[in-house]
Amino acid sequence: MVKAEIQQVKLRFGIIGNNEALLRGIDVAMQVAPTDLSVLITGESGVGKESFPQIIHQYSRRKHGQYIAVNCGAIPEGTIDSELFGHEKGAFTGAISERKGYFGEANGGTIFLDEVGELPLPTQARLLRVLESGEFIKVGSSKVEKTDVRIVAATNVNLVQAIAEGRFREDLYYRLNTVPIQIPPLRERGEDVVLLFRKFASDFAEKYHMPPLQLTEDARQMLMAYTWPGNVRQLKNITEQISIIEANREINADILKNYLPENNAQRLPALLGNKESKGFGSEREILYQVLFDMRQDVTELKKLVHEIMTERAATGAGSGSIKSSYYTSPSQPQLVTPATVEPNVTTIIHSAVQPATPLSSSVNDDDIQDTEEYVEESLALDDVEKDMIRKALEKHHGKRKSAAQDLNISERTLYRKIKEYGLD
Repeated sequence: MVKAEIQQVKLRFGIIGNNEALLRGIDVAMQVAPTDLSVLITGESGVGKESFPQIIHQYSRRKHGQYIAVNCGAIPEGTIDSELFGHEKGAFTGAISERKGYFGEANGGTIFLDEVGELPLPTQARLLRVLESGEFIKVGSSKVEKTDVRIVAATNVNLVQAIAEGRFREDLYYRLNTVPIQIPPLRERGEDVVLLFRKFASDFAEKYHMPPLQLTEDARQMLMAYTWPGNVRQLKNITEQISIIEANREINADILKNYLPENNAQRLPALLGNKESKGFGSEREILYQVLFDMRQDVTELKKLVHEIMTERAATGAGSGSIKSSYYTSPSQPQLVTPATVEPNVTTIIHSAVQPATPLSSSVNDDDIQDTEEYVEESLALDDVEKDMIRKALEKHHGKRKSAAQDLNISERTLYRKIKEYGLD
């Protein structure tokens, strides 16, 4: 009986697949729908989280009320309070009339807050009040208003990590996460990938009036082996590309691989040196990883310099002098260190003298820099962040949406960072 109900839900909402975790998510949505409990839906971008709030709404007593879906990451920080809670006339420049807001409009219905992890902290505090007491205050008003709204939220951000970094309220997290639903990524759904491909191929064949695509066995295996970083959304886009471009309607592995991006497990910049497929919840996590990897390189460099110092001391290098047997070339600067520096200070001198020319036996103290101090100054967090954003914008020719996806941050966050660093 339960399986029949789940199958009916799948047909009604266009959900394709038989993965056990996916079916479990549908079952939980149906079970929690008749209640007024808050639900938090988590999963990677593109897995189809938007279908589950609709299931919850349609199987609840609120199904005849308003259903409003709000993309929190797409609303500018300065206007999101007005969008959600409304405003009074004259509350701010441009507020020429009173506005009700989504929580006022959806009274008796359901609000789906997509990308809830992108909400600013002040808005999070307002949302917490709605969850706890059903009360809110319009922007520019002092009057407390009531609303009876069911809240379903979704995010692809690791909220536990966001709480640790101070970007998300812990109390709000527990209020939203009354009932969690985890949607599995496409790479973990096995045969579902082939079923989805067939469904999309059939839809596009009907849309473009052409025969549907057929997969060979090697193409099926390639589809299931691919990691699908963009999940169902990426699969749909690739299926549409193949449907339009390929005259041969039988798709083998050689044809398919032309449409699958290479090195799909490595989605992060090479600077990270990440050897494992890893997701990052925010641009800060990426920067922390950059700094950590560069710190390791500095540690290795200091160790190498210390070994050189020890070896030269053992060979009897004079105090305050450098052997003339050390040479350098313009193409590869030589790191030179005096043998008598203090143990906690590492000095590095970069020089570009002609080949076979001995280095000077005296070193100017002004040319000596402490490695630890030099690295700390050059690795300022804001500088690294600004440089990464600039490179992403250059790579995508100024297209902010593509740059934001490459950096694994929202467009709103990228827009704010561009303004902050003057990268317009």
